[in-house]
Amino acid sequence: MNVRLIVNGEVLNAEVTTPISLLKVLRDELHLLGTKDACEQGECGSCSVLLDGDLVCSCLVMAADAHDLPVTTVEGIASDGELHPLQQALIDHGGVQCGFCTPGFVVAGADLLERNPSPTSGEIREALSGNLCRCTGYGGIERAIQSLIEVEER
Repeated sequence: MNVRLIVNGEVLNAEVTTPISLLKVLRDELHLLGTKDACEQGECGSCSVLLDGDLVCSCLVMAADAHDLPVTTVEGIASDGELHPLQQALIDHGGVQCGFCTPGFVVAGADLLERNPSPTSGEIREALSGNLCRCTGYGGIERAIQSLIEVEER
């Protein structure tokens, strides 16, 4: 079966012969390696992408179900070769250590800020609750998002 995906604004085709997750197609067929493969059970958030504008764990979505739908991966969050402000804020505020979970946090955080440019601390924590990190303790990640809110309010 040919699955046509609109990934980061580009129409891409993948030939799949078995039921396969969107995550596997992104990584193995389309070679977009920013979306990470960790738990494959929708528990860690490292494979988070936007599918037709909704934040999803790509490991839980069958590739065929994404046919003709827009998909935004971490590679599509930045624009014009520049880091997304959240990516830079994560660097500046110690929200990145090993980096494995970072793509999921970037996609989830950017989605949050797009929907709600001034989230409360509780709203930030809720929006990121589907993402797990073993290194940072979450403080740097939350500070990074809060730094962008402060910039917007000035």
